[in-house]
Amino acid sequence: MDKRQAIGSWLSGPRAAMEEAGADFGYRGKDLGLPEEGPGSIAGPGRRLGALVVDWALCLLIAYGLITDGYGQATSNWALLIFFALSVLTVGTLGFTPGKRIFGLRVVEVGTGRVNPLRVLFRSALLCVAIPALIWDRDGRGLHDRLARTVEVRV
Repeated sequence: MDKRQAIGSWLSGPRAAMEEAGADFGYRGKDLGLPEEGPGSIAGPGRRLGALVVDWALCLLIAYGLITDGYGQATSNWALLIFFALSVLTVGTLGFTPGKRIFGLRVVEVGTGRVNPLRVLFRSALLCVAIPALIWDRDGRGLHDRLARTVEVRV
């Protein structure tokens, strides 16, 4: 095998090249003890992004309609604060935000299947920073979920 095959192309990436070479990574969530499909399996990026868009739009609407007089930097700052509070309160108590509920998602702690409010506080703070959410592991979990030992699963 030449080095270009081992590294993979910039389109398919090194994982695809390794799978072509015979490596078995399993499905997303296998190492976490989650099912491959159906309820309890790791949520896909499309659902998670859709839930985030719904939650952010709701927070912007609240900030724009109730707090600020127009759309500007203050509206975005208030929306981020509302997003943090919404995430901590709803995920910390119910396991989901309104957007996650619409898209059939739930945040659970790895191993226990429940939600620890302190972990949710930490997870929400990291999510508001945004960079940890953009770094994913091979299971598709963001760094904010990995550090908080949580996972977003399908309901």
